[in-house]
Amino acid sequence: MVGGGLTAGCGPSSKPAGSASPATAGQSAQALPSASESTAASPEASPTGSASASPSASASTSATPSRTATATASAAPTRTPSTPARTSAAAAPAAIPGPGYDSSADAQKQIDAALRAAKSDGRMVLLDFGANWCGNCKAADKVFAQSQTAAILGASYHLVKIDIGGDSSANSALLRKYSPSGGTYKMPVLVVVSPSGTVRTDTHATGNPALTPEGINSFLRQWAS
Repeated sequence: MVGGGLTAGCGPSSKPAGSASPATAGQSAQALPSASESTAASPEASPTGSASASPSASASTSATPSRTATATASAAPTRTPSTPARTSAAAAPAAIPGPGYDSSADAQKQIDAALRAAKSDGRMVLLDFGANWCGNCKAADKVFAQSQTAAILGASYHLVKIDIGGDSSANSALLRKYSPSGGTYKMPVLVVVSPSGTVRTDTHATGNPALTPEGINSFLRQWAS
């Protein structure tokens, strides 16, 4: 099959599997009478002196905790969260395109948007070059839709599906850009790109993983970070 000047083959289909105490400070302020003062004082003066001194000591005691509490509150440091801002974005899984390839989509804009998102949340970008008539691509789509695989994709990748089964020269140029070794491309061609835009792996050069949950999940985990 010749698409946009490129030779693309689907290859044999792989069968997908299932699925300090304030009181002390106040009391120390109260002076004790000397021995000579105690001897000279009349018996009636002692209760009066005791009564007048007690409120003063009590007021001193009660005022101290208030000042201490105020000082403690004002001295307490304000804590700021240390969690990176991107963690909240990474917590929500990335959207996963449905099965098949949209021949009318602007693949370059989709890739640019995926790379911007990757720079924000640290995920990888997974480019899936394929065709709607390709049996192997359909097998891979069935695996992508399974819960465990979808969870890995959503947590670690921004998936972009690019149609190379038609006559789009723009999409063919994108394939050559990200998988430049040329020759006959066995679909799907899976390319993992870092947030900076660097190609990390290209299955056209390395060979596709088994198009089963075990094979694809292992591939996705290997290149997720």
